[in-house]
Amino acid sequence: MTVSNLPMYDLPELRVATDAWWQGLAAAMRGEGMRDVPEHLSRADDDAAFWRQGALLLSQTCGYPLMTEFKDDLKLIGTPHYDVAGGDGPRYCSWIIVRQDHPAQVLADLRGEVCALNNIGSHSGMNALRHTLAPLAEGEAFFSQVRLSGGHRQSIEMVTDGRADVAAIDCVTWGLIESVAAHELAGVRILAETEKVPGLPYVTTAGADDRVVGKLRSSVMQALDSRGLADAWQALRISGFSETSLVDYQVILDMAQQAVDQGYPELR
Repeated sequence: MTVSNLPMYDLPELRVATDAWWQGLAAAMRGEGMRDVPEHLSRADDDAAFWRQGALLLSQTCGYPLMTEFKDDLKLIGTPHYDVAGGDGPRYCSWIIVRQDHPAQVLADLRGEVCALNNIGSHSGMNALRHTLAPLAEGEAFFSQVRLSGGHRQSIEMVTDGRADVAAIDCVTWGLIESVAAHELAGVRILAETEKVPGLPYVTTAGADDRVVGKLRSSVMQALDSRGLADAWQALRISGFSETSLVDYQVILDMAQQAVDQGYPELR
């Protein structure tokens, strides 16, 4: 039996839309002649273990762990587009945020502050920020402390309540929170943005053959063309889909290496 999940932007307020989007995707897959399509999405506690399952049919991952940990476990299907500020077709950026009353005007003003980090394996929260700060760090620690938050939403909360001073937030997550819980953003402001890179891709198990990958791509496009699913993909801010490859995501590894070359191998 195959399994699927869509964990990256699965906000509680949007789970009805996420489930509806899955039902449309699953119907399109069955229309493509695919068998053993899961009736419902899984919601796993351990995404890494989930992505390594040979039974994986469809999921969404972050580009950084895809390139650093899961290239042998996952095969790219393509990259959704999101209709949010900071999005550009299949590409996205991170917003570097501070509290509304923080005096910082430029990134250099953040030296010595406390950073909230959603996950050490995140491109948007870690790798993109590390790359942005590397020229300023000059081979030394830039922050006085980096505190793990466990998620972008929690990072925003930490900056708002003063447990941290700065965080890098995926612009899609920001846009979705703005849609469903705008009050959570009232205490912070955007100071800067990171370089745009390909966004969070849809993936399947590495063992999937080209025929299956082609049917999965076709199913996503069909679902986006379905008027019956418009409420779902509009709520999730999905506005398009591009076929992408690992070559497109090489820029993420390039950014990591550039930070290393500048003497800033870890966010600190």
